[in-house]
Amino acid sequence: MASLSSAISNPGHNLSPNALPHDAKPKKICYSQCPTFLLPPQRSPICRMGFVSGLGRKKTLKTRIISSVTVDTPVNTSPEKVQLPKGDTWSVHKFGGTCMGNSERIKNVAKIILSDDSERKFVVVSAMSKVTDMMYDLINKAQSGDESYISALDAVLEKHRSTALDLIDGDDLCSFLAQLQHDISNLKAMLRAIYIAGHATESFTDFVVGHGELWSAQMLSCVVRKNGVDCNWMDTREVLIVNPTSSNQVDPDFKESEERLEKWYSKNPSKAIVATGFIASTPQNIPTTLKRDGSDFSAAIMGALFKAGQVTIWTDVDGVYSADPRKVSEAVILKTLSYQEAWEMSYFGANVLHPRTIIPVMRYDIPIIIRNIFNLAAPGTKICRSTEDEEGQGLESFVKGFATIDNLALVNVEGTGMAGVPGTASTIFSAVKDVGANVIMISQASSEHSVCFAVPEKEVNAVFELLQSRFHEALNAGRLSQVQVIPNCSILATVGQKMASTPGVSATLFNALAKANINVRAIAQGCSEYNITVVLKREDCIRALRAVHSRFYLSRTTIAMGIIGPGLIGATLLDQLRDQAATLKEKFNIDLRVMGITGSRTMLLSEAGIDLSRWRELQKERGVVADMDKFVQHVHGNQFIPNKVLVDCTADSSIASHYYDWLRKGIHVVTPNKKANSGPLDQYLKIRALQRQSYTHYFYEATVGAGLPIINTLQGLLETGDKILRIEGVFSGTLSYIFNNFIGRRTFSEVVAEAKHAGYTEPDPRDDLSGTDVCRKVIILARESGLKLELSDIPVESLVPEPLKVKLYFTIPCQMQKFTFDVEFWIIRFQNSASAEDFMEKLPQFDHDWAKKRQIAEDAGEVLRYVGVVDMVNQKGIVKLQTYKNDHPFAQLSGADNIIAFTTTRYKDQPLIIRGPGAGAEVTAGGVFSDILRLASYLGAPS
Repeated sequence: MASLSSAISNPGHNLSPNALPHDAKPKKICYSQCPTFLLPPQRSPICRMGFVSGLGRKKTLKTRIISSVTVDTPVNTSPEKVQLPKGDTWSVHKFGGTCMGNSERIKNVAKIILSDDSERKFVVVSAMSKVTDMMYDLINKAQSGDESYISALDAVLEKHRSTALDLIDGDDLCSFLAQLQHDISNLKAMLRAIYIAGHATESFTDFVVGHGELWSAQMLSCVVRKNGVDCNWMDTREVLIVNPTSSNQVDPDFKESEERLEKWYSKNPSKAIVATGFIASTPQNIPTTLKRDGSDFSAAIMGALFKAGQVTIWTDVDGVYSADPRKVSEAVILKTLSYQEAWEMSYFGANVLHPRTIIPVMRYDIPIIIRNIFNLAAPGTKICRSTEDEEGQGLESFVKGFATIDNLALVNVEGTGMAGVPGTASTIFSAVKDVGANVIMISQASSEHSVCFAVPEKEVNAVFELLQSRFHEALNAGRLSQVQVIPNCSILATVGQKMASTPGVSATLFNALAKANINVRAIAQGCSEYNITVVLKREDCIRALRAVHSRFYLSRTTIAMGIIGPGLIGATLLDQLRDQAATLKEKFNIDLRVMGITGSRTMLLSEAGIDLSRWRELQKERGVVADMDKFVQHVHGNQFIPNKVLVDCTADSSIASHYYDWLRKGIHVVTPNKKANSGPLDQYLKIRALQRQSYTHYFYEATVGAGLPIINTLQGLLETGDKILRIEGVFSGTLSYIFNNFIGRRTFSEVVAEAKHAGYTEPDPRDDLSGTDVCRKVIILARESGLKLELSDIPVESLVPEPLKVKLYFTIPCQMQKFTFDVEFWIIRFQNSASAEDFMEKLPQFDHDWAKKRQIAEDAGEVLRYVGVVDMVNQKGIVKLQTYKNDHPFAQLSGADNIIAFTTTRYKDQPLIIRGPGAGAEVTAGGVFSDILRLASYLGAPS
């Protein structure tokens, strides 16, 4: 008998089926009878596949092949027909290549099957891990003329041989190894033919790659039988019939498949069946595949044919995630998904199921369970028709998840000549079809002025060129203004079945994107509202995904923070953040990650977040030379955290001069630094205008009252329509302490020395006594109230005796090399270079003057208080030493308390008073911390 391999060794020879003798006998295989490999045409149905020779002479080589069939499948020869039972008694399982990766994993699969207490079990398996890729590689090597396909085929043989030796024994082992060798010999002959021809038809390719499933199904059925369970294996090419379509997909023929299943089962009844995934046959009995990821589709089709109780898809993940966990580390496993939700998420790239997998089971409301074979304790994700049993009514129950597609381009066709002209859209998408491009998303305004659609970036040039050609006349005539390509795009899809009946979901989505400073290029939403799709810049995609995921409570509100100035206030803030981190995550879903800490000399950077329990040690061990530009770029450049904030805990005007640029870049700013809000008016107005125009936040509560809610109260009064008449207060905790303790026979110098020793004053007390700090707070409140005043417009009564007084003057704007400084600074110079120690030594010389002022006040039943005043009626501000009656609220202060009184049209007779500690690192850091949490609330944290 002429062999196939010898027949195809001559590329010019046409192998006719009639070349084989009609009396060809099947080869004897160990313990069993192997079906015929090559048969004459009048025998049972066979595969007919052709390929074209690539050796210069194009000839057709025809051969007839039948699929691999094992010899150990028990066949029921009883003439009595066995009825196929259907319904909930069947449980369908599908195990992918990872689950079938090696002998140990196959044993584990068998244990899961045996532990299933369902009355009947149908198991669909993929090829062993990487085998399908190996089989495709064989085809590619053979048709490219690479003889290494022979050694690659030997590797396939050895992989399955060694696995079988580890799993099975006895007659089953001998039969499987004989069949394996038989299949390999056939494949070698076929690959030799492909090698000679230089080309493989789709049918040849499908036949070759399907062998992996045949071998894995046979081995698993043997293992199950080895454990005492009656188990048959099924070559689904005998049962599952599909019709190939023009779109590289197949449509199941349910009627024919059902008839074949009943016929197969009547001959092979069993309560456990292991079947091949991925492969099927055409109505002409030609082997084919369900294409990539087809094993899930196989399981769904078979589940529908059996009308099974459920279909379980076993994978290597715990279930379906709310977003890609590689992009969103806080993605959560979803307990349930509706069929439509799973469908939408699959289409937009989520690793759920092939979109077509869901169609068969929807017919009979069969639930699909996604489970992790490596974590049996995880319940997985249930995909079913209804998810009404979910608890909670938050937005997270309406939005199930998010998916993205990268490497896209937008094509925009626009022009006034499109409006009301029938056929324009047809012409556009006919062109897209003609180049074979896949349209991912379409968006059109109701004005019909433009149509835009997204296609894969690799296909956009062909689409653009054909559209330019098709619309050449319209473009020249001006009916169309342009055909525009916008490259480097990504799609973000928000999916949830209940979005349709829930007002505000779209608003929340776009609000989250806006607050993350992300621009949307195009939007699409169907009337079913299962999906809201937006097109973004590719570089914004991950940040957008994190922002919307966080906003819908599916993850913590995560904020990347950079702390500038780890001095007294900054260090205290870091310690407060450390102490509250766990509580904020657990109770409020807020994750504050300090990505960097910088001082004037060194900075500490981290990609994942600094361990705040060791930040001081880490700064010493890993600190690098401070560079503000690199520091800001490190915080801002983090693509995995959408929200960024810089916290300036310094009193440095040069740092404050960067606020505008940071806010413009989309970086939020929180600070107790007064310099920006009390500096040049034009710079202040520029920052406030930017703040109002963008979704970037600038919080500065601690600039006036440390931890007291002074700014927030003032803003609340103004926003609700109240009119400010006067703001008056003791704004300096240091001066409050001094005058609260300047009583009895105590001297002024004694109290100042005590305040300095207690840490209430600056290292040089003249910085406090000069009134500059109070003046800055007054100008901040005046500007907040609407007055456009410069710092020089505020008269300040200094408490420093004239002979010891410092000089205060403004620098003028100057230019140095490449940098121009527009900011005016307060520069302090001491007369005669007197030190702080000299000042303290000379201060007692003036105690008599202070005692006289105190006595005058006491004789009038009053006390001395150093106050700042914003007089809105007269449009001015002032800082001065003033006396108040003993029953006045300002006279009741103690310690370092501040007190502020708001006189407004609503609070005219009885001013609104705020009182509390206004100095100290703890309360100031607390005020900054409060602003950070306020920012988190604005960004989506539950309040």
